[in-house]
Amino acid sequence: MKTTEDVLTIDPVAMNVINRVAAGSSISGQLNFEGGVLVQGEVSGNVEVRGRLIVWAGGVVHGNIHVWGDLYLFGQLGQPNAPAADTVITCMGTAYVAHTGVSTGMLTAQRLRLYEGADLQGPFRTLKPNEGLPVLSGRDGTVGI
Repeated sequence: MKTTEDVLTIDPVAMNVINRVAAGSSISGQLNFEGGVLVQGEVSGNVEVRGRLIVWAGGVVHGNIHVWGDLYLFGQLGQPNAPAADTVITCMGTAYVAHTGVSTGMLTAQRLRLYEGADLQGPFRTLKPNEGLPVLSGRDGTVGI
């Protein structure tokens, strides 16, 4: 018996996701998305998403990805048979991994919500409260969080 907690419903319009990479399309490089993005095709590179990242079934995302909102994974995070370190994603919200979602990359999120059938093949971890993205080099040359 399914309960409402078992159902993940996505409405990109109601969620104010204003960018889209359509099925059959691919984009790569240094990418910045303001207002979130729906990926039905392929996105790769150094990617920053200010909003929600929705990887639709059939969509693929790989590279170094920072999400300043929630992640909804119905498609593929990382490339099949590639090392996990080839795709590193940090989600400052909740990462929802649906039954069709597959992650072969390294996934870090504030919170992680898995649905029955979700496939996490790469390493994953949750951020501690008040833990942010790593600061690679502060003004005083220090390294830390």
